[in-house]
Amino acid sequence: MQGENAQKAETPLIDPFGRSIEYLRVSVTDRCDFRCVYCMTEHMTFLPKKDLLSLEELDRLCAAFVRRGVRKLRITGGEPLVRRNILWLFRALGRHLDSGALDELTLTTNASQLEKYASELYGVGVRRINVSLDTLDPQKFKAVTRWGDLTTVLRGVDAAEKAGIRVKFNAVALKGINENEIEDLIRFAHGRGADLTLIETMPLGDIGDDRTDQYLPLSIVRARLMERLTLEESPYRTGGPARYVTVKETGGRLGFITPLTHNFCESCNRVRVTCTGQLYMCLGQEDVADLRAPLRASPDDALLDAAIVEAISRKPKGHDFIIDRRTKKPAVSRHMSVTGG
Repeated sequence: MQGENAQKAETPLIDPFGRSIEYLRVSVTDRCDFRCVYCMTEHMTFLPKKDLLSLEELDRLCAAFVRRGVRKLRITGGEPLVRRNILWLFRALGRHLDSGALDELTLTTNASQLEKYASELYGVGVRRINVSLDTLDPQKFKAVTRWGDLTTVLRGVDAAEKAGIRVKFNAVALKGINENEIEDLIRFAHGRGADLTLIETMPLGDIGDDRTDQYLPLSIVRARLMERLTLEESPYRTGGPARYVTVKETGGRLGFITPLTHNFCESCNRVRVTCTGQLYMCLGQEDVADLRAPLRASPDDALLDAAIVEAISRKPKGHDFIIDRRTKKPAVSRHMSVTGG
């Protein structure tokens, strides 16, 4: 029955505001080999492994979305490449690229495992990845990630580029940590022919510290950059939330993701599934639909399909992110590593 379902295209997913859902981000694990200060506490308690979807279940779930019009799959974590046998999932999902049902299979990674996996990822159809890189200072990198090693990350980036995978860098703007390095990060990325996207820290999960100490509005970052660089508006879009400019001095693209200073929800075409099969229609809302129960209730996909359609009918117009300086509490209780970056 599952095979029969896979052969027929279903009605596309359209949310209540007329937006086609064409982009699915899937977290394959909440675990990570880093403990970035804006994402996790140093001593995290991770989900029991029995609660996680198996790789076969993740494949089946992704196929259900692809049948209904999802054209882009991004694998996330935690750090997705620490999931055991993760290449099996990439190989399985690659069939949707071969059939033409999927336009892109990609991932977001800290690059710690890229040196090991880059060639195989290219072999299964991955052509573009996002690498999180917040600083080029080895000591500061260690402090921000707690457990990370910059040299290992840069070797991983080199391996990806050598394999033929295009790299885009993401950096979270952190007050007092990397705010004086932004131009260096721009020149580093653009010097490699890569885009850089700057991200405001998002109020997700208790990180053990006061997040207001980290928050650096990108409006301030942009104003500072304009004192030294020429930023020209760009129509370039990736389907994600970033708004781009071209840096005249480098010729490269610079993106801004501003969930706090600018709501980017009007064109949102994406949803997120956690490693436990929970579907979040919005990163900044708590509303969730359980896909694990219908997935495991029957080998037939009818219950799963019905749960997906019902959930998309509840997708909100936008999020309500705010840095609460009064209570110091996160806007959303779950950690970013649970939902997927």
